[in-house]
Amino acid sequence: MAIHTNRVCVTLSVGTWLLGCIHSSVLTSLTFTLPYCGSNEVNHFFCDIAALLPLACADTSVAHWVSFVNVGIVSLVCFLLILSSYTRLTVSVLSIPTRKGRRRAFSTCSAHLIAILCAYGPIITVSLQPTPNPMPGTAVQILMNLVGPMLNPLIYTLRNKEVKTTLRKLLPNT
Repeated sequence: MAIHTNRVCVTLSVGTWLLGCIHSSVLTSLTFTLPYCGSNEVNHFFCDIAALLPLACADTSVAHWVSFVNVGIVSLVCFLLILSSYTRLTVSVLSIPTRKGRRRAFSTCSAHLIAILCAYGPIITVSLQPTPNPMPGTAVQILMNLVGPMLNPLIYTLRNKEVKTTLRKLLPNT
């Protein structure tokens, strides 16, 4: 059993913040030290390192690898850790004796797991491509930046009893 003390919370928060700063500074320094020439048009919705590297005139293989490891591998490891914790959580929930208790626990877990899939799925899909393709990348960016955040309120409000009751009244066949 682990005790979540204030010290543990502060350590986790500071560690996450520091790793985020290191990640951001490494990618930024790699991007801004490259010489750029020719077109300065970025064919993406936002200025990401994958969109900037094709505009560089120098060898970008190191920047590609750092981006691949920093964004792709780290995201994949975080996602796998979350899935492993959900596996352990599922085993624990299955040991709950009442059906109502299991349903309630799975309702809470499923909403969070769907939100995690909406967040990590597109990041991992785009970041772990050996040679980024602009069209799927653009579609995934739209999914990641528009669809995911729009679904979050829906995902979490469907757990609310009042919302479920209202939806049942509005949609009688469900």
